[in-house]
Amino acid sequence: MGEILVGTCSWTDRALTGSGWYPPGRRDAEGRLRHYAGRFPVVEVDSAYYALPDARTSTLWAERTPPGFVFDVKAFSLLTGHPTRSSVMPDGLPADPRDPTVLDAVWARFTEGIEPLRAAGRLGGVLFQFPPWFRPGQWAGAFLRECAERTAGWPISVEFRHPGWWRREWADVTAALLARYGMTAVAVDMTQSLPSSIPPVAPVTSPRLSVVRFHGRSASWGTGSKEDRFRYAYQEAELAEWLPRLRSLSGRVDALHVLFNNCCGTAAVRAAETMQRLLTGADTAPAAPAPPASPAPPASPGSRSTR
Repeated sequence: MGEILVGTCSWTDRALTGSGWYPPGRRDAEGRLRHYAGRFPVVEVDSAYYALPDARTSTLWAERTPPGFVFDVKAFSLLTGHPTRSSVMPDGLPADPRDPTVLDAVWARFTEGIEPLRAAGRLGGVLFQFPPWFRPGQWAGAFLRECAERTAGWPISVEFRHPGWWRREWADVTAALLARYGMTAVAVDMTQSLPSSIPPVAPVTSPRLSVVRFHGRSASWGTGSKEDRFRYAYQEAELAEWLPRLRSLSGRVDALHVLFNNCCGTAAVRAAETMQRLLTGADTAPAAPAPPASPAPPASPGSRSTR
C-alpha cells in the first residue's frame, strides 16, 4: 500500500498567517515552514503559479524541512494557458505563450527553479492546473503531449477545470490519454450543484502518484471573491465519505497526496488535521489555539484567483 500524505495547498496564505495558527516565534518565513512541516508531510507551492520559482528559495525549503517532507509545485501560469502578468515574466519577455522563444525561456527558468527540490528528493509532483476553457479535443491533446515531452521524468499531475474531461463520454479517453503520458489524474472534491462542477472521479493513471484536492463545497465556485469561492469548513462526516476511496487509491500507487485547498483562515489546516486522524486512527499533534473567527483579509490583486 502506498504512503498517504496529507497537507494543504499553501502554508503562506495571508488568511492563515493572520489567523493565529502559527505560534509566536514561528511567524517569520523559516519559522512558518518549520512549524508546518512538523505537522504535515506535504504541501503545495501555490506561489509558483504566480511567479517563477527561484532556485535559492527552493534550496532553503529543502533545508528547512525534515527528511521525507515533499513539495508539490504548481506550474507557472503561462505554462498552463492562463493569463500572465508581464511584471512576473523573466528578462522582460512578453507574456505571449504563442512565441516559442518565450516558452523555451519560461520552461528553462521554471525547471531551474525547482531543480533543488528534485535533486534533494523533495519534489513530490508538479501540478498542471488547466483553465476552464481548456476543453477536450485535438488541440488540448497536442498541448498535453508537448507538456509530457518537456517534463519527461518528472512526477506530473493534471487537474482539469472543464467538466467535460470527466463526463461519461470523455472519461475513459481522458484517463487513457493521461496514462499514455504517465501523468497523474487529479481528483477533486467540490460542490456538485453547478454546471461547472467537476465530477469527483478518481481514476489511477500513473502507478507512482495519485492526488486528491479538496476545494471546499461552496456554491460560489466560479463566481464572487476568492473568500466566497473557498470559504468552507469541512465536517468530519464529509471527510469520512472519502476514506474508502482514499484507501483504495493508496493500494494502487506508490504515494497518495491529499491536499486541502479551502484556504480561508484555518479551515484547510483543520481539515487536514482531521483527515490525518481519520486515516491513521490516531490523534494529531495539538493545534495552536486560534483566535475568535474573523473575516478573512481581502486578497491582493490577482492573488490566488485560480486555486
